[in-house]
Amino acid sequence: MSKTTDITVREAELFLLPVQTRVPLKFGAQVVTRALCIRARVVVVDRHGRSAEGWGETPMSVAWVWPSTLTWDERENRMRDFTIRLARELVKVGEFGHPMELGHHFQEHHLEKIRIELNHGHSEDMPHLAALVCHSLFDLAIYDAFGNLHGRPVFETLSQEWMEGDLARFLEPSATFAGHWPANFLTTRCDRLPVWHLVGGLDPVEPEELTGSEPKDGYPVMLRDWIRADGLRCLKIKLRGNDAAWDYARIVKIGHMSIEEGVTWLTADFNCTVTDPAYVTEILDRLLIEEPRIYGMLLYIEQPFPYDLEANRIDVRAVSARKPLFLDESAHDWRFVRLGRELGWTGVALKTCKTLTGALLSMCWAKAHGMTLMVQDLTNPMFAQIPHVLLAAHAGTIMGVESNAMQFYPEASLTEARIHPGLYRRREGVLDLSTLQGYGFGYRVEEIGRQLPNAAAHFAS
Repeated sequence: MSKTTDITVREAELFLLPVQTRVPLKFGAQVVTRALCIRARVVVVDRHGRSAEGWGETPMSVAWVWPSTLTWDERENRMRDFTIRLARELVKVGEFGHPMELGHHFQEHHLEKIRIELNHGHSEDMPHLAALVCHSLFDLAIYDAFGNLHGRPVFETLSQEWMEGDLARFLEPSATFAGHWPANFLTTRCDRLPVWHLVGGLDPVEPEELTGSEPKDGYPVMLRDWIRADGLRCLKIKLRGNDAAWDYARIVKIGHMSIEEGVTWLTADFNCTVTDPAYVTEILDRLLIEEPRIYGMLLYIEQPFPYDLEANRIDVRAVSARKPLFLDESAHDWRFVRLGRELGWTGVALKTCKTLTGALLSMCWAKAHGMTLMVQDLTNPMFAQIPHVLLAAHAGTIMGVESNAMQFYPEASLTEARIHPGLYRRREGVLDLSTLQGYGFGYRVEEIGRQLPNAAAHFAS
């Protein structure tokens, strides 16, 4: 039975917000120096004709979603054009429902068809992961609008009171989820989250690694300075995945510095470049023998293997027997989480950029099957940071949240930081969410008062 609180999208507007990195970010085989953030504003109406607006934003992380030899501009332009097409299609659908129902329906019945259509005539297909990122800003905006319309924070609208059907409507096995709603898998919101710092492949760790081209903008450059300035206790180490000697030495170097500076936890991210589990297990076994304290500090291992699980059905139990092993790029939705669990993965890294709907459903499936969770960053600035940290605050992660936009483009978020200072600056190793009050995601849009460029697209039904 439908609910009177159900909504439909009547209007969608897009704003392009390009940002430049202050230092390069090594991401797999690609070096990132800029990003295009796209912000969406949607207007929704309920069955009584009442309306409200909502906002969502996601960086188009080309290097992460679309590894390729195509130029950066070609990939980014196609993602931008795809996002504009999605805005037009969303206002044409005309479906009423809860945001999770709307997001799930669009992903199941529209998103892939549009992706296939727009890939026609190109030499290389835009991946499904890129399509999810393009859809995520609308998905977030619809949740925000729903909360604003009904006077509730987003994470208080995920119960039987607001949703037509339980999780058995979305997840399998249905018997496991019958009578359960997403709210049953949420934790009480925590306003102080331990925060992870990203140590990129080009980030200088020792003084001899400086090149002289580093910015002199008042922000730290050296890893030790970041640890001291922000009181960091958790470091995520980007590795190569195709150079075991370099990867091992990198872990050891950062591990020794971490011990000296009082860092508590490390994690290693191999960026989907490993094809043989022995590559990872040999590094871990060597650490256990030669550097047992650093081995003990490794809280989990992130996505060493190719993200297409169906094409690369690698048995990873040898790795997860040593350390928790987390899906990231592979965790497109709960079905891939299920496949990952069958192959031996033990945890899931959630990201709002793969849609909040998908993240919530993956969270519920993972928790119901004994898997642990993290919420990982996409170098989220401005509005993109807010749903990201709120998901971590409600999901019950293994240890806080990753947040690194303040490392790579801190100036991009200065406007939002006036209202939410604890979200865009890490202090004493944590992020402070206490300023996120009110309905929807608690952006406080009018107080922030960011001057937006002219809309890149505007569609209304």
